[in-house]
Amino acid sequence: MTWDDEIDAAGLLCPLPVLRARKRLNQMAPGAVLRLLATDPAAVVDVPHFCAEAGHEFIGMEQQGDVSCYLIRRG
Repeated sequence: MTWDDEIDAAGLLCPLPVLRARKRLNQMAPGAVLRLLATDPAAVVDVPHFCAEAGHEFIGMEQQGDVSCYLIRRG
């Protein structure tokens, strides 16, 4: 899958990956896809929860070594 923008939040702890994603998504057009890179173990719960609460679509997550890659479609 392709994405429109990417945030590298590797090394940041909760809640910073989600806060950075929220800020970037607010600047993106509806339907655009954001790729969020994170190493925070809590992100696996935080990112889908944030998407559900904020009205964005959580497309999925893929593990690449120590980094989790989340795809989010702006609602």
